[in-house]
Amino acid sequence: MSFVTSKPVGATGFGLMGFTWRPVQTPDEQAFATMKEALAHGANFWNGGEFYGSPEPELNLKLIQRYFATNPADAEKVVLSIKGGLDLQTLAPRGAPADIRRSIDNVLEHLQGSKYLDIFQCARVDPAVPIEETIAEIATYVKAGKIGGIGLSEVSAETIRRAHEVHPIATVEVEFSLWSTEILDNGVAKTCAELGIPIVAYSPLGRGFLTGQIKKPEDIPEGDFRRYLDRFQPENFAKNMDLLHAVEDFAAKKVGPDGKPVTPAQLALAWIHAQSGQNGLPVIIPIPGATTATRVAENMARVELSSEEKADIDEILRSSVVVGGRYNRHMEALLFQ
Repeated sequence: MSFVTSKPVGATGFGLMGFTWRPVQTPDEQAFATMKEALAHGANFWNGGEFYGSPEPELNLKLIQRYFATNPADAEKVVLSIKGGLDLQTLAPRGAPADIRRSIDNVLEHLQGSKYLDIFQCARVDPAVPIEETIAEIATYVKAGKIGGIGLSEVSAETIRRAHEVHPIATVEVEFSLWSTEILDNGVAKTCAELGIPIVAYSPLGRGFLTGQIKKPEDIPEGDFRRYLDRFQPENFAKNMDLLHAVEDFAAKKVGPDGKPVTPAQLALAWIHAQSGQNGLPVIIPIPGATTATRVAENMARVELSSEEKADIDEILRSSVVVGGRYNRHMEALLFQ
């Protein structure tokens, strides 16, 4: 248990993107049951986006609004973080004050008062606007009581420091998993630890790769975002399977709390939890997504790693080379700005 904007949150959070940013939308009945399951397991830090919708950007916000309108008692239980600050047509970063106002106002309008916005964060840093200007504008909403706090996403250690000088930063969100460990070496994790800022780890299961459910590129549905990412391209996919096979082999030998071998997903999440608050690192809250209650229950089964097991997994990472960028050449330019 840790604290975000003075509210306690569970060790594992919940990513909402997968409900709406995919070719086929998740029906409300299924989505609501999955969200209820997450909350029942203590995953009360929820992460959504103003642009997490296909074909309509705000579908994620509309789903969140419908959930809390239907389940008003859950509003106070959940810490809601929403990413925005992008052009909703091109998804280019927009950090100027007028653009920030448009984004936050749009989020609040879609929530319709059903849920307080605990954290707002720009999904990416606008390279044309000093981060100080962006944060100062978001801070006016905090001071007015319209939102609870400010988060950052995919930022450098320097940007974290500059932003934090303008207004305390509640969370820093970044991809972190067994195949995305950059924050351990580029100063981001160290800076967050120094400033007492929790890290929110998105895609902790490697966008589904580390679950073992995807065995070849063709297993990814047509129109799925992952088909455009470098690591899922055919020339890279087969090479990256070496890491997955090592994770699967390790998981098969480890017994979980239910007396059965742990799943690769559970092992991947256990490794992240083993980093959290240890060896000079900050609190790290993974936010695995899921569209079924069954998958939520699997992800929330807390698996502990011994120091020896963690060391063995770290050795797997040192000997496994992940091929391909986390996104693609165009989108990679906006990471760690």
